[in-house]
Amino acid sequence: MERQREHWAYGADLSPGGRALAPYAASRLPSRGRLHREPDCPTRTPLQRDRDRVLHSTAFRRLTYKTQVFVFHEGDHYRNRLTHSLEVAQIARGIARQLCLDEDLAEALSLAHDLGHPPFGHAGERALDAALGEAGGFDHNVQSFRIVARLERKYAGFDGLNLTWETLEGLVKHNGPPMGSDRPGDGTLVHAVRRFQQQMDLALDAWPSAEAQAAALADEIAWMTHDIDDGLRAGLIAFDDLRVPDLLQPIVEEVERMPAIDGSRRIYGVTRQVITVLMADAVRESRSRLAGLAPGSPDDIRRAGGPVIAFSGPTADAARRLKAFLFARLYRHQRVVAVMGRAEVIVRDLVARYRQDPGAMPAQWLAEAAMLEPRRRARLIGDFVAGMTDRFAVSEHRRLFDATPELR
Repeated sequence: MERQREHWAYGADLSPGGRALAPYAASRLPSRGRLHREPDCPTRTPLQRDRDRVLHSTAFRRLTYKTQVFVFHEGDHYRNRLTHSLEVAQIARGIARQLCLDEDLAEALSLAHDLGHPPFGHAGERALDAALGEAGGFDHNVQSFRIVARLERKYAGFDGLNLTWETLEGLVKHNGPPMGSDRPGDGTLVHAVRRFQQQMDLALDAWPSAEAQAAALADEIAWMTHDIDDGLRAGLIAFDDLRVPDLLQPIVEEVERMPAIDGSRRIYGVTRQVITVLMADAVRESRSRLAGLAPGSPDDIRRAGGPVIAFSGPTADAARRLKAFLFARLYRHQRVVAVMGRAEVIVRDLVARYRQDPGAMPAQWLAEAAMLEPRRRARLIGDFVAGMTDRFAVSEHRRLFDATPELR
């Protein structure tokens, strides 16, 4: 199939905002196109159209009521998957701007990277993976790709969002090239895109674009910092605990030298400084790596054999220690573990009930399930449950079962 190559009216060396683009920015070359031909847009670049399609997707809206760390009813000010994605997009655009990359691609990938998360975040993911074991399991990165490639149904001429090659490539490689990797989920990802690969080769053995690498790094920066914020506000982490991770020690000391301020301002003083420190290190280290590589095109980034947009060695080590701190003090906190354990029960129960009684699903899902053999029907049920918000999953469980676990 010959794919459409989209062009736009801006100069090849300028971003839509008029800023100079590096020769290795993804949009310095015409887009490699979409799977299904569409007319050019007179007012937006192909990558801006991709961003807008993600932003207007049903899956993106559902992220409002999907867990980051705390379930939706535990507090109005805690992050959810949507606010997390917006914070990732802001950080990714900042990194991309400093490195003269295409900000719109970095933003599109940031907004899309968590579309596949099921209700209750990683707890729901664990439950779905176990419940769908014989059907291939479940991985939220795989599901994000399936959503934009096939599951969203908005357009008359095709399923999915018909995103450009550049956005699909970056989404598939959110954690680096999946081909041949031994990371959990990567084998499932390769299997999930195998049929798609026959129509559009996403170069699964190559590294992603610089913009995709910026979005992945922004994801790390965002969740590390905003989970500190949420953990402090929830009372699961004490302010004095922040002296333990070496990355935070000088920041905490600087905040404490400020005039007397209330707890909320102290918390924000720490988290905003962490973002600043991590972004500055990422930009500095990435500039150094780019200078050494001297890439002349986006494909030089893909052929680099390793990440080009990255933290320095010492900061990467400090970030790993900070993550270990968050796992020990927040994600494995007794209160969080207890709530997420009960959330897993809800997801497992729903999958089991729909498999036993597909008629419990809405009519349109039941009609599709009736035409499928058992393995594919299990995958369809997984898609239905994965698309649920936290509150809809709780509501469905209450409708179908006599007792529903309290997520408190």
